[in-house]
Amino acid sequence: MNLADFFYPENPKMRETLIRRSQEIAELMKNNFRVTNQLIDVLQKYLGLHFSPITLNERATVKANCDVFIQRIREIQSQLEKIDKELMKMLEPDLYEKLKRKDLSIPERANVSGILREIQFGVAFSAISLVVGSLFQMIPTLASIAGTCLVIATGLLAGVVFGVLLMGINMIIQAILASYERDRLKQALKEYEDALKDFRPASEKYQDSIIEVKLTIQLQEKWNLFS
Repeated sequence: MNLADFFYPENPKMRETLIRRSQEIAELMKNNFRVTNQLIDVLQKYLGLHFSPITLNERATVKANCDVFIQRIREIQSQLEKIDKELMKMLEPDLYEKLKRKDLSIPERANVSGILREIQFGVAFSAISLVVGSLFQMIPTLASIAGTCLVIATGLLAGVVFGVLLMGINMIIQAILASYERDRLKQALKEYEDALKDFRPASEKYQDSIIEVKLTIQLQEKWNLFS
């Protein structure tokens, strides 16, 4: 135990908590990158939208990785919003609402697919009567995950090399607290807790939404609604 820890016995516990929070943020970011690439595959296959996969760089800072993630999310969000507006203008209100509902029965969705096949679009919308509801309802989720990641990118972690968060306690402490006095551990921990309070549920909802899209596609393929 060093001298500061002797006079401030709560420091070791706060330090360990800080490490756990750092590593939790790192794992959430890794999973967010992974599912984003899965979403990119879905968008290319079923909507004809092309985005380059994103790669998490453990040698870059947390901010640099967040910037890559945020940029791609905003690009995806922009394209989905554009298609959504086109659909709203070109479809009858009743059909547009049905297209976006996730609770339609299989026969209803088959009927919607049949109608869409008779309408000429720049994209094969007849193939997405089931997928589109989940995708377009993700638009607010995309905005949320981008916003919470921006908080991480501008906070205490911003300048830390991402790979350090996955290493041992001493490496993380040295990187995160190098410019911080020991009595600022509490302040640093509060920032982490506040950031995670939003980033954790936003990440989980984002990841769950993409899983839902993939399951929806499997259901649609099972019932041959793409044909």
